[in-house]
Amino acid sequence: MTDTVLEYKSVKPEEVKEWYKAAEVDAFPENAGAAIEYKGLQIAVYNFTRRSEWFASQNLCPHKKQMILSRGMLGTEGEEPKVACPFHKKTFSLQSGKNLNGDECDLATYPVKIEDGYVYVGFSH
Repeated sequence: MTDTVLEYKSVKPEEVKEWYKAAEVDAFPENAGAAIEYKGLQIAVYNFTRRSEWFASQNLCPHKKQMILSRGMLGTEGEEPKVACPFHKKTFSLQSGKNLNGDECDLATYPVKIEDGYVYVGFSH
């Protein structure tokens, strides 16, 4: 039996096969992110309290391949919630993962839900 290497791939809410219990809500800083691990993947979970919303994306910056996005700056572009890579300043939509700078490297994004004081991230594998 060979181990399957998981890759970052966006998941839509209707595609969720597993809700991963990441941590208690209080474990995540307000208006910032923190990294979790799911089956070898680093996932950034963002507690965007200014918008009363939660988001999750790959933690790997697709531009320079560094595990850093959980430490990025949260903000908006118009009504679009976004995260800016702290090293390269490229910005990505937290809803779609689209690179808002027009480059080809997008992020994988994942659904998030809050239940009974815990943060859950949805995965399709």
